[in-house]
Amino acid sequence: MIPAALVPPHAAPAVRWQQLWREAVRDPRELLAMLGLDPIATGMSDEACAQFALRVPRGFVARMRAGDPHDPLLRQVLPLDAELRAAPGFALDAVGDSLAKAGQGVIRKYRGRALLVATGSCAVNCRYCFRRHFPYGEETAAASNWRGAIDLIAADASIDEVILSGGDPLSLSTAKLAELTDALAAIPHLRRLRVHTRLPVVLPERVDEALVGWMRALPWPVTVVLHANHANEFDASVDDALARLRAAGATLLNQAVLLRGVNDSVDALAALSERGFRAGVLPYYLHQLDRVQGAAHFEVADEQARALHRMLAARLSGYLVPKLVREVAGDPGKRPL
Repeated sequence: MIPAALVPPHAAPAVRWQQLWREAVRDPRELLAMLGLDPIATGMSDEACAQFALRVPRGFVARMRAGDPHDPLLRQVLPLDAELRAAPGFALDAVGDSLAKAGQGVIRKYRGRALLVATGSCAVNCRYCFRRHFPYGEETAAASNWRGAIDLIAADASIDEVILSGGDPLSLSTAKLAELTDALAAIPHLRRLRVHTRLPVVLPERVDEALVGWMRALPWPVTVVLHANHANEFDASVDDALARLRAAGATLLNQAVLLRGVNDSVDALAALSERGFRAGVLPYYLHQLDRVQGAAHFEVADEQARALHRMLAARLSGYLVPKLVREVAGDPGKRPL
């Protein structure tokens, strides 16, 4: 295990990913100008951007198709007028995080698992994010050097798996991650660590030497659950980052969200599974949209979702077919559809 104090604080790769983070596009007009698109024609909304800011790394923008207002990567990040329309049944807390709070930044929904909201930061702001209204300023497990979260987990021997979520936990420095895992390593009933992250896809430079060294030295099996929704999100830089994670011993899974106008066709879903598998990632979940305010324009009807899933299962080998699920507050696990 890498003690926090021994993680190189000024390694060149770390500076590189942090610099790329700082250089992310934050102005929707700049984003559209880079792609040769007109703000009015795309339905871009300054008001939606003010409510939930745009942030997207330039490397991810480079994978978008210039001149295409319907590009599936662009649709995931561009603030639109559609976000401002009221939609019945769409709420601020779509999955019951507040009801499952066990401590500051600690969520307990399912038996044996504790989810830590490690940070509110993300390298990319996805418009369908189910935590787009989450009170990160009040609810992060990193507060007080993780002490409250560590004490809660240590006191409950039924917890054998810790899930790092956010925001994106890999937005934290490797030293901060090591600080957490050094403390967790002293808890004898922990058996597994899971990291939910989008950074290796949207900012693959984050998977640097220090991060790989930290992960390789962890005392538990580590599962990295990625989040990619479309095959075009993968390129050679992402492939390299995922290869480094696999070399560090991580099991790689992908969870996607079924999104209208992004991946709501059997061709798009099949391409996503196949492209991810080429990069060493197994499909895990295909989520029905969490009904969070501002995301109704992405929703795909359940009947259509089931039909797409049936067609996907008929086309691909079973290990390439993710489970079609919905998260329902109060359920003991993800609900199959």
